[in-house]
Amino acid sequence: MLIENIKIKNFRNIRELSICFDEKMNVISGENAQGKTNIIEALWLFCGAKSFRGAKDSSFVRFGEKKGVTEIDFFSGGIEHSAKMIFEEKRKAELDGKNLKTTGDLAGVLSAVVFSPLDISLASGGPDKRRRFLDTSIGQLYPKYIELLRNYMRAVMQRNKIIKEYKYDPSVSIMLDVFESEIAENGGRIIDYRKKFTEKLNNYLPEIFSGLSSGKEKISSLYVANCEGTMLSAKLKEKRREDSFLGFTSVGPHRDDIDFLINGVSARNYGSQGQKRSVAISLKLSALSVIYEISGEYPVCLLDDVMSELDENRQKYILNHVREWQTFITCCDPSNAQRLSGGKVFTVRDGGIF
Repeated sequence: MLIENIKIKNFRNIRELSICFDEKMNVISGENAQGKTNIIEALWLFCGAKSFRGAKDSSFVRFGEKKGVTEIDFFSGGIEHSAKMIFEEKRKAELDGKNLKTTGDLAGVLSAVVFSPLDISLASGGPDKRRRFLDTSIGQLYPKYIELLRNYMRAVMQRNKIIKEYKYDPSVSIMLDVFESEIAENGGRIIDYRKKFTEKLNNYLPEIFSGLSSGKEKISSLYVANCEGTMLSAKLKEKRREDSFLGFTSVGPHRDDIDFLINGVSARNYGSQGQKRSVAISLKLSALSVIYEISGEYPVCLLDDVMSELDENRQKYILNHVREWQTFITCCDPSNAQRLSGGKVFTVRDGGIF
């Protein structure tokens, strides 16, 4: 994967800019709130994923404007592509001049992994953060997984509506049979995808985490399914009455999690802020390696304000680890940026490049 350039117009605080990137290291420096992260976010959205900042589509358009546009030229699979994204009430995407049905159709065309300070929630936050990490990573490798996940969640939402009536009218069990069958079939496949991806993560995670901690700490991880895929159909029926009072579906991969243990102790419950940050970084770097292992291509690495929170040894480890990837790093101190990379350095001020 290689992003050659980007053009942005009326996206976030950026009125208009055009950048040609280095094929390896790109450092985007500038003070806070000037637009550094907005450039990283604009690049990330071309993976077909949602904003890593949790933003709604309508928030992407520059204040006072009706429409925003971003465009990139990139190489994927040895083929040059162009992609365009239009931001209005909803996002629209084009690939090589053709309209796509959804922006999710870009998944698998351009692969990237992004890390931002918010990603510490991968170790400290709720299980939804970790599930989203898995789903986004898997979706880039297997675009059909996104449709599988979408169909699964649609069936769960339908069951959630019907299950509330079950305690008053057991005859709705006929409809429950239909949606539970779909949940069980798709849910089992989702669990299988996630377990296999987690197993591959574990081929890289311990070594990377050990490198970040200078060999002082060890990490282990495990995908935790609240119900195995083969048992999901029976469990859904067993849980009908309980779920009718809860008002939602209590079993299935939408309730699963990943456990991380540092030296045998729960990172989420007992890890320090530094340890949790290292867990998050290790996960993202491991995902880069898994994507490369399966696809045979280096994904793009997006590091948003990561270096400022790390000591020099951890900075060096990360930079050494991503040297084969095209990498984008944001930071506040330009002199620090020069020390970090031999690639291109861009200075951002008030949404412009200087």
